[in-house]
Amino acid sequence: MTVQTHGMSDILKSTLAKRLQSGQVEFTLHPHLLPLIQNIQQAVVVDPRKLELILAAMLSQGHVLLDDVPGMGKTLLAKSLACSVHATFKRIQCTPDLLPSDITGGAIYNQREQRFEFVPGPIFANVVLVDEINRASPRTQSSLLESMAEGQVSSDGFTHSLDKPFIVIATQNPVEMAGTFPLPEAQLDRFLVALDLGYPNFEDEVTILEREEHSDPIDSLNPVLSLENIVSLQNAARAVDIVRSLKEYIVHLLTATRTHPDVVVGVSPRGGVALQRCVQSLALIRSRTFVTPDDIKTAAPAVMAHRLLTRDRRPESGRAVVQEILGHVRVPLD
Repeated sequence: MTVQTHGMSDILKSTLAKRLQSGQVEFTLHPHLLPLIQNIQQAVVVDPRKLELILAAMLSQGHVLLDDVPGMGKTLLAKSLACSVHATFKRIQCTPDLLPSDITGGAIYNQREQRFEFVPGPIFANVVLVDEINRASPRTQSSLLESMAEGQVSSDGFTHSLDKPFIVIATQNPVEMAGTFPLPEAQLDRFLVALDLGYPNFEDEVTILEREEHSDPIDSLNPVLSLENIVSLQNAARAVDIVRSLKEYIVHLLTATRTHPDVVVGVSPRGGVALQRCVQSLALIRSRTFVTPDDIKTAAPAVMAHRLLTRDRRPESGRAVVQEILGHVRVPLD
């Protein structure tokens, strides 16, 4: 295990050391991504394994769904990511009366020029936080589909390309379900990974209080990477090799979800492509040019669980099914 600590705060060094001792950090960080991870962790306390999955989604040109209760640091995490890569950041607070044009923008008549002009909406940013996405109406939720899948917005017969890199980090509250519209399976499939940050442990929560004592920790963040760096890393992630035996391993995992007795609808081939892209980025983050079975085991729950439709339709059931399958499907040794 190789992790540089030069330039890290004493609090961050102590936290990272404890996680190294407990086995929570088990990889060699990519030299270009190490400063990014350090910078984000100076502002937000987050499990390194979940942070690497979020970064893997960004490098895979995918999107993230954070399913957690309020106050867990979801907004702070998105802001910290944007600040660390010199990206534009927009936040969309979803409500039942939110219209699609409130997200994508629309044409407004310019009286001086006597013509309609397109005014971009908040979706035109590098990092877009869609807060409480399940409070938006299905019509408004669907307006995100084209943006997330195609990286563009269509309005009044014209197509407008979104900024690159582009990542949507959506949140939803699993506790308060009154007045919400559950995301359909087609839209859940657009998110590369789905995670819950979870409550911090005792030491991490004390660290949060120390950081928030005199100032907002995000105020001290400075960019450590440029947007051009992120695009280059995205291209490098697609160049990571994955041998045929590991491709077959992924297919065996997909097949197992389709034949599991507790599953109504298994993971689709598109889910397999998403898993492959995620593990390619994960390997790059771990400073490798090839994928290992451990990369697949790390990414599978976050990539596959929300793409399953179990008989009881509970998210935790999907995660349990994926963990069970990972324990039963044989790992290739060659």
